[in-house]
Amino acid sequence: MTPLAYFLHSAGPAAAPVRVLDWALAALCIAVCIVIALLLFMALRRRRDAVPQDEAMPQANVADEEGERTANRIVAVGTAISSVLLLGALVGMLRVLAAVAEPPRAPSLTVTVTAYDWWWRVTYRTPGGTTLETANEIHIPTGEPVRVDLKSADVVHAFWVPALAGKTQAIPGQVNHQWLQADHPGVWRGQCTQFCGPQHAHMAMEVVAQAPADFARWLAAQQKPAASAQSGAAQRGEQRFAARCAGCHTVRGTQAAGEQAPDLTHLASRRLIAAGTLANTPANRLDWVAHAQQIKPESLMPDIALTPAEASDLGAWLDTLQ
Repeated sequence: MTPLAYFLHSAGPAAAPVRVLDWALAALCIAVCIVIALLLFMALRRRRDAVPQDEAMPQANVADEEGERTANRIVAVGTAISSVLLLGALVGMLRVLAAVAEPPRAPSLTVTVTAYDWWWRVTYRTPGGTTLETANEIHIPTGEPVRVDLKSADVVHAFWVPALAGKTQAIPGQVNHQWLQADHPGVWRGQCTQFCGPQHAHMAMEVVAQAPADFARWLAAQQKPAASAQSGAAQRGEQRFAARCAGCHTVRGTQAAGEQAPDLTHLASRRLIAAGTLANTPANRLDWVAHAQQIKPESLMPDIALTPAEASDLGAWLDTLQ
C-alpha cells in the first residue's frame, strides 16, 4: 500500500472518524476558496462596470460609491458564509475528538512507546508480569483495542499511524495516551510528525496487526531469550558483539545488557531496521553497522569498522536472532 493510501484510508475505529473529518475539511476548504474567489470576481466586475467611461466626474463618483457599497455587501455575505462553515467545522472536530477519546471497551493490551532521537522503543508487559522490548515495530491483535502510553526520552515527538489513529505528541516528562485497533491483519506505517532534528524524516515505525492466535504466538516467541550460537562463526560474532556493542544494546540471554539503544534479542524477525530506513536483510544489517553515519547522519549509532572476517562472524550471529 502506498503512503497516500495509508493517509486516505482507515483500517480501524479510532481512525475512521478522523478520516471522515479529513475529507470533510478538505471539501470545506475547497468550497470556501471557490466561493471567496467567485465573490471577489463578482465584486471587481460590478465595480468596474459601474464606472461610466464618458460621463461627467460627479456621476462617475456616484457610480463608484454605489459599486463600492455593493462590493462591501458581497464581501460581508462571503464572510458570514465562511464563518458559519468554519463554525460547523469546529463542531465537527469536537465531535470527532469525543468519538476517539476512549475505545468502545476496555483495552486488552497496553503498550508503552518511548520516542528517542530517532527511533521508537516498544515495551510490552505480559499478563504474567514479564516485560519485553522491541523497537520500531508494534504488534497488536486484530479486533481488539490496544492502549498506547506515549513517552519521550529527549525532545517533543509525535506518534502517528494514519490508518489506525490520529496524531498524539510524545512529550518529555509526560505520559500521553492513545488507542489503536485494526479491523483486519495487515502492516501499517507510522511516522514521527513533530520535527525533532536532522533525522526526523527517518523516524518511522510499523504496526503489525495479527489474528489473535498469531499475535499470541508472536508474543510467546518474543519472550524467549536469544538462541545459543551453534556455529564457530556465530560464536565468534557473539563475542565481537559483546566487546563492541553490548554497552548500548540488549540481547536477552547474552552478556549484552545496554539500555541506550534498541533491544536486538529478535532482530532478524523484524521487517525493517534503523527506524524504517532499511529493509532488514543480512547485507543491510552489516551495512548499517559499518556505515550508520552515512545512512543516518547524526544518529547515535556510530560507524564500526570491521574486517571482512569480523563482518562475516558478526553477520552469522545476527542472523540467529530470530
